[in-house]
Amino acid sequence: MKRRRTILLAVLVLFALVSSLAVAQRYGRGRGGWGRRFPGQIPADRAGVPDWKIDPRFQHDLFTFVRVQYDSGYGGRGRRGWGGGGWATDFPDSDLNFSYRLQQLTSMKVNPNPISLRLTDPKLFDYPFLYMIEPGRLEFSEEEVIALRRYLLNGGFLMVDDFWGDEYENFHEQIKRVFPEPDQEPTELDVSHEIFRCVYQLREKPQVPSIHSWLQTGETWEPWHGGDARTVHYKGIFDDQKRMMVLICHNTDLGDGWEREGESEDYFREFSEKKSYPMGINIVTYALTH
Repeated sequence: MKRRRTILLAVLVLFALVSSLAVAQRYGRGRGGWGRRFPGQIPADRAGVPDWKIDPRFQHDLFTFVRVQYDSGYGGRGRRGWGGGGWATDFPDSDLNFSYRLQQLTSMKVNPNPISLRLTDPKLFDYPFLYMIEPGRLEFSEEEVIALRRYLLNGGFLMVDDFWGDEYENFHEQIKRVFPEPDQEPTELDVSHEIFRCVYQLREKPQVPSIHSWLQTGETWEPWHGGDARTVHYKGIFDDQKRMMVLICHNTDLGDGWEREGESEDYFREFSEKKSYPMGINIVTYALTH
């Protein structure tokens, strides 16, 4: 019976997603650029994303999409210098679109207003799911190392997205400050892992390029990054009870598939519809049920 319900849910989600391009085009979502013009703020027009009312019965039991703020990288200086994007990349279009689709396509009750928090914010522990983007130049402070370790060991989940090639070396160095234990080394996930199958049955690990990269090169990877950027990786870090605490999405940009869904029908069909939203829904579902 449980398997039948799962299959039915997947069919219903797929049907809704297939029909969603018209909605994306109608509202003109995914214009991009807001992150640099309104860092940390949702514009009054919600970047064209429809709003929805919260059922009073669930006002204290909503899923809220939480993005991690950090100072290093774009707009700040880490040990490896300036540049390289930053925490506000794709914000808020990506977060608004994904929250909308999660509300539209699943039975979850979702907060229409995504938020961003620093790792040292005490409110962090009110939310079970965090999203971190472009950590290629990230440098944690000691306070952030302590706070993130405590959050994750107490049941939290971190998704890391949108970094390519040898940018992994910097992130690996930083996450090992959080979990220096040898048995908590990031582990490559096989495509048979439940996270690729819990709602959508994905036959391969989804790789999503930025829309600009794809329009310029036609490739699913971004050739100008150093190191091996061609092969997509999904790696997990697990606690002592084998619960996944961190999902590392390397050589892929799922967030651009959320942000740019209304800009190109071809990009939407190939990446938003088939990869970014299915994988994102799988990740949140897995995180909240494990």
